Amino acid sequence: MYATSLGDGAELRPLEVWHAEELLANIDRGREFIGRHVGLPDVIEDLAGARAYLRSYAEKRAADGGSLHGVRLDGRLVGGLLFRVWDTPSGVCEAGCWLEPEAAGRGLVTRGMRVLLDWAFDERGMHRVEWHASLANGASINVARRLGMTRDGVLRENHPHRGVRTDTEVWSVLAPEWRAARARTTPDDH
Repeated sequence: MYATSLGDGAELRPLEVWHAEELLANIDRGREFIGRHVGLPDVIEDLAGARAYLRSYAEKRAADGGSLHGVRLDGRLVGGLLFRVWDTPSGVCEAGCWLEPEAAGRGLVTRGMRVLLDWAFDERGMHRVEWHASLANGASINVARRLGMTRDGVLRENHPHRGVRTDTEVWSVLAPEWRAARARTTPDDH
C-alpha cells in the first residue's frame, strides 16, 4: 500500500473498507469538532456506518467517480482528504477534508491537498478543482486560500446541516493557475 510523506511524522494513504474500525475511532475522537460543519459523524455512527461509507468510496474509485485518502500522524488515522465528486469528462472535481481536533492547525490538510491537487492536474488531467466550505468554517476557507484558490461565490442556504440551512462558499483553482503557482515556489515552500 502506498504512503506519501507529508513531513513531521504525517503521511497520506488510501482508506479502504478494512479500515472501518480505525475510521470509526477517528470519528469518535472528533465527533463534535468534525460535526460542527460537516455531516460525516452523522453518517458514521457505528462500525456498520463506517464500513458503508468506506464501501461507497471504494465503489466511487472503481467507477472513477471519487476517492478517499487517510491522513495519518505518527501512524494513527487523524483525518481524511477526499475527492467527493470526480467528473473526468468535464475535468471538474470537488475536494474536501476532515480532521480530529488534535490534528488541526498543523497544516496537514494543506500539505495533503497539495499532493492530491498535483495528482489531479498532472496525472489525471483535471481542469478545475472545487472546494466547498460552510461560510462558518474559517479553517476550511483558510485552506482554500493557502492552496491559492479563488472564491467563486456563496451558495445561500443551500445545505441543511443538523436542522439549519447553511451557506456554502465555493472556491476553485484551475490547472493553469495551479501550475503557474507551483512554478513560482521552491520545493521547500510546499
